[in-house]
Parts: sequence; C-alpha cells; structure tokens
Amino acid sequence: MGKYQLCASVLAVMSFTAQSVLGQGTTLSARMDKTAEGLEKKVVAWRRDFHQHPELGNREFQTAAKIAAHLQSLGIEVKTGVGKTGVVGLLKGGKPGPVVALRADMDGLPVTERVDLPFKSEAHTEYNGQQTGIMHACGHDTHVAMLMGAAEVLASIKSELKGTVKFIFQPAEEGAPTGEEGGAYLMVKEGVLENPKVDAIFGLHINSQTEVGTIKYRPGATMAAVDSYAIKIRGKQTHGAAPWSGVDPIVTSAQVIMGLQTIVSRNLPLTENAAVVTVGAIHGGIRQNIIPEEVNMIGTIRSLDNEMQKTIHRRINEIATNIAESAGAKADVKIEVMYPVTYNDPKLTDQMVPTLEAVAGKNNIRLTPAQTGAEDFSFYQQKVPGFFYFLGGMTKGKKIEDAAPHHTPDFQIDESCFVLGMKSLCHLTVDYMEQAGKSKGVAISGK
Repeated sequence: MGKYQLCASVLAVMSFTAQSVLGQGTTLSARMDKTAEGLEKKVVAWRRDFHQHPELGNREFQTAAKIAAHLQSLGIEVKTGVGKTGVVGLLKGGKPGPVVALRADMDGLPVTERVDLPFKSEAHTEYNGQQTGIMHACGHDTHVAMLMGAAEVLASIKSELKGTVKFIFQPAEEGAPTGEEGGAYLMVKEGVLENPKVDAIFGLHINSQTEVGTIKYRPGATMAAVDSYAIKIRGKQTHGAAPWSGVDPIVTSAQVIMGLQTIVSRNLPLTENAAVVTVGAIHGGIRQNIIPEEVNMIGTIRSLDNEMQKTIHRRINEIATNIAESAGAKADVKIEVMYPVTYNDPKLTDQMVPTLEAVAGKNNIRLTPAQTGAEDFSFYQQKVPGFFYFLGGMTKGKKIEDAAPHHTPDFQIDESCFVLGMKSLCHLTVDYMEQAGKSKGVAISGK
C-alpha cells in the first residue's frame, strides 16, 4: 500500500469514527431537530393541560409544580419560588462556555374564554371586584410548553453543550396583583441573572396573527415602554339644574381628555418613533341631576424612546393641571413607571439572525415594525444582551382579520408551530455557545 493510499485509509477511518460519535452520520443540529420533532405530541399535551388550567400572576402554583417536576426528571438543577412562583432550571454542559438564559412566562389573564375547544378553560375567579374567567389569552401556555420541550432537547445533548443553560419560567408577566411585586422585575431583583452570571438571554412570543412557519424580529427598540397614569379632577358638587353654583369635574375631565390627545399629535417627533396616550376608564357621578365632586380617569402610556417618554409625562401633568385650574378645579396626577422598552441588542441580533434563517428558512424570517405593546422581558435586557422574537401561530392561509388578537376571548393558536419554536430556542443556544467559543467577548457580558 502506497503512502497516499495509507493516508486516505486513515482519513476514511477517522471520518467514519467521527460520524459514529455524532450518531450514525448525523450532526448535532440534525439530532436536536429530530428530538424536537419527536417531542411534538408531548409539548401539545403540556400546552393543552396548561391552557385548561390557567392561573393568574403570582398564583401559578400548579403550573410551577409541573414545570419543576419535568426539569427534575431531566436531571436539571431546579430552584422554585423565585419571584414568588417562578421556576429556574440550570443545565451545566459537558464543556466550558457562556451561560445562556431562555425565558418563558407562565401567567394567564382575567378573560372568559369563548373558543369551543376540548381543553377550553373553565376556570373562574374574582378580579378587581368582578367575577371573570381565567384564560391563556396571550399564549403563555405555549411558551411554557415549548421551553419545557427545549429543555428536554438540550438535556439530551448535555455532554456536548459548550456552556450552561438557565431556564427561566417567569410568573406575572401581565403584572402582579395590586400591592405585590412580581414578574421579570422581581426575578432580576432576586438575582436570577446571577450565580452563574448570564451572558445572553433569548425569549420568544407567539403571535396569533402571523402565519405558522414565520419568525419576525427587530433590532433595537422592539416593544414599547409602558407606564400607567391616574388623574383625579376635583370640582365642587352642586345640583345639576344649577351648574353655575359649582365646579363641574365632568366637563373639565372632557377637556382634559381632549387635551391629552394633542401630546402625540403635537408634542412628539413621530417620524422618529411611535407613542400612545390612552384613557382607558373614567368614573364620576351617581345620579343624572347631581354634578359630582370629583371624576377619576386612568390610562396607559406607550413609548419607544426615553426622551419621548419624559415629554409625555411632563405634558400629562401640565395639561391636566392647567386645564383644571382654568375651570376652577384641581387635578391630582399620578404616573407609575412600569416596563422599560424591549430593546434587542443590535450586535446580538445581527449575530443570531442567521441561526433563525437556518432553522426556519431565510424567506420565513422577516423584519417587523416596532410594536406599542409591552413586555417585561425588557428588565432582563437592561442587565444583559437579549434577543426577543415573534413566532407565527396562525394557521397558514387564514386571513389576519379572521384571527383573533391577543387578550381577547376568541384568541387561538395553531399548535403546529411548536416544533419550530423549540428548534429556534435550541439552535440559538447552541450556536451562541459555539460562536462565543470561537470569538471571545462577542455579545458576552463581562468578558
């Protein structure tokens, strides 16, 4: 046998051995995909169970217990009771590398379900003094099920993982009950991004009006900061037949409401970013012939820019106070800062989009406009580089106008999107670890 023939034989044996180690010629990527596909029925069953038994924020006791039991069955280190009812799993790979966090939110909403499903929610509760149903009307049940599936996929390749995965199952994304802390803010406050320190975090959100198979994303400001406000207009009560003998807080409130509409249309540079000021409720009076003493209104503020946010806050105060004073009334204004802007780190986003293109197909990855909805995933992104994207959950061929939006009684998700959701989370994790190993310091905090 000649020298070159011997070399060729040795290379052939080495190639065969390498392929055997990877599993009969399959790559790590292919094995992850195959495992995810094999978990589809399991993930669907989990989702339906969570959907049928939804729980509100900071009350996700059954949900958390099921998650913890599953993670423990995979040999993942589990910590419960984080941020009230949150569950955190830690999967240490067989090789050194960065710490990647994956997050899913767990809470349902005070919505009475109208969709006729075999696993329809029949749960009810009292919320803000009113009887209501409880429903996963924003798809958090799907997020939990997909992340549980992703955990199983990644646990199956534990020895080959070049780093550590932290699975964050978060309560109260929709907000904590009155008087309580909760959500991502509380989990961050309690150190969920530490010990070990997270280098990057990924999260997805299902979308009922985007076709299955499609993934949407945006670098930079992706979802709005959200604040709430309350305005109390204090007048002088009098008989409805003699309004001149009092100060009418109802008429004054109407003028304030119209004044608030000028903030977005006249005070903000709308070519730069969108913003919203909405009055969501107004209450005042008890009888048709009594002008009441006071009127209360509440609303929401959405902004995608910090300076615009400050302008909105200032103008709400100025408009309410000055209009009330001009009418002889007084205005008490309270503004509560809630969630910051959901901001996708541009470097991390550019780094990981090719992964999504490889998983879903380049033609199925699309840029999306910034949204005025809000997400408390933003609290994680304030501390570490984060990438948040949207997974299509609408049946292919369905018209968008026929697909119920989120937070409605008719909200529905096509479960065929779950495999792509699992694959995307797993590939982002593995590819980030691989790239971090090749290029030290790329989108890795503190390195």
